[in-house]
Amino acid sequence: MPVVDVHPDELRDLTGHDEKSDEEFKEDLFALGLEFEGETEEGAFQLEFGPDRLDRLSVEGVARSLRYQYGDSRGVYVPKTNDPDFTFVVDEDVPDQRPYVTGAIIRGVDLDEDALDSLIQLQEKLHATMGRKRAKGAIGIHDLTMLKGEVLTEESGGNSITYTGVDPDGDTFVPLDADAEMTPAEVLERHQTGQTYADLVSEYDRYPAIYDELGLFSFPPVINGRRTEVSTESRELLVELTGTDQWTIDRMCNIVCYALDARGATIEEVEVEYESGSLVRPDFEVDTKHVSHDRIETMLGVDLEPREVVDLFERSGLDANADDGADADAESDDVVYEVSIPPYRVDVLHPLDLIDDVGRAYGFNELEPRYPNVGTVGGRHERSRLEDAARNSLVGLGFEDMLNFHMTSEAEVYDRMRVEPGRSVLGGGDAAEITGPYSEDYTILRTWALPSLLMVLENNTHRAYPQDLAEIGLVAERDDSVNTRVAERRHVAGALARHDATFEDAKARLQTLCRDFGVELETPATDHPSFIDGRVASVVVDGADVGVVGEIHPAVLVEHDLELPVAAFEFDLDALR
Repeated sequence: MPVVDVHPDELRDLTGHDEKSDEEFKEDLFALGLEFEGETEEGAFQLEFGPDRLDRLSVEGVARSLRYQYGDSRGVYVPKTNDPDFTFVVDEDVPDQRPYVTGAIIRGVDLDEDALDSLIQLQEKLHATMGRKRAKGAIGIHDLTMLKGEVLTEESGGNSITYTGVDPDGDTFVPLDADAEMTPAEVLERHQTGQTYADLVSEYDRYPAIYDELGLFSFPPVINGRRTEVSTESRELLVELTGTDQWTIDRMCNIVCYALDARGATIEEVEVEYESGSLVRPDFEVDTKHVSHDRIETMLGVDLEPREVVDLFERSGLDANADDGADADAESDDVVYEVSIPPYRVDVLHPLDLIDDVGRAYGFNELEPRYPNVGTVGGRHERSRLEDAARNSLVGLGFEDMLNFHMTSEAEVYDRMRVEPGRSVLGGGDAAEITGPYSEDYTILRTWALPSLLMVLENNTHRAYPQDLAEIGLVAERDDSVNTRVAERRHVAGALARHDATFEDAKARLQTLCRDFGVELETPATDHPSFIDGRVASVVVDGADVGVVGEIHPAVLVEHDLELPVAAFEFDLDALR
């Protein structure tokens, strides 16, 4: 989940509520769905929130939401823009893998230290989330006064920059945090930032590059040039975004523009000139969706007048009017609202998203709980009771209970565990892939749980040993024999990380666990690429092969930066029934 640093003094300044105490802000932020996670040394709040509200990745966005919550702002706000004076020319040599560009000109912005820090944080948080670590979209922000645009025509008096491709060993420039000129290839080889993002472009024949009349000044998505570095003295900015998808970079651009508008900046449009035609950006078009009054009341469980619903929409930063001829004073459940959505809201995909906004504006704490009108009595599912019993036994054996993400990446499940996809070993099944993953770190459902425990151990190398970890969680594999084509199971996994961890240690705990549930355990020798040969066995419970136990292979330990032996086991929870 994204965590954003927001200083309460900045919130007071941007909301105009100097009377608010830190504790009052924390309560108000929690009502918006932003959870307080702690404070920095400078006193800034560390706020965690759902990754859908990317417009809140900056203090400006958080303050905007608070102003709506307080009723100081209402309805959809769209910044005024000046006509374009700059043109982004997309050259035919631009790499096919990254063909899209967008941007805006920012004039009259007041960048003090706090505003600049917030802008940098927003840029990096958008890179990490919507931009998928710059792979799908990357933002460059430049001091406009340091650019020299080529005059397009004497009549237009316009300026242009060119988005094109450059040979790896072609033109040179001085990148940020450097003192010498480098070619793009040298940046990837010698510069720290270049090394970090080299994988994004290293396979390209020509690298993405942006030129003005003076030469190369940006090497997206890797690094900007030092010539156009932004400082607190900068008052006019060029914002450029490149990526693999026009919609994504346009929405990222909108969020940046709204944040700068909140600092008093004026937004100036740019013309993006593709070979197939031209676009004017930023794209501040207001989207619309529809939701019925009856559906809002049903989902929230409260009775509302249409006028109240319109008011709640406006307090959420949206506009709404009763469609099909009904006005806001109507009392009919047949009212359907046409809701206008501002350009910075990238999260509104469904009518339920609109209902969520209405609920937050109403106040979820104001909703009264009530029993559902059903003729059944709820109770614990048998699987849940089994999980709890197994979890209690593992804790009694000295394990620390873990709850890890079910989504992960192929690298974690296969490559780092020395397992080949499709191999008939535990964890080698065909993974269920996520369509349109939000992050490259979460592209599949995990096929087994041990990689998750090793990732925890990898992140805990600074903590004291021994570390005995266990998890009971979901695993999944593609299986055409089931109606969903994905077979889901619950696995029990345990790992012992200590200087004397052995196969016998893991087996002893496994035997105790099986004895607690009255099942018979056998451990015949087997082979598994994640474990040491001769120190690994199958987990056979009541005659069924359900898992594996053994000592983790040294190559897997090295891959996870672990310097102590690890003994581990994993098996199907249903074997304990």
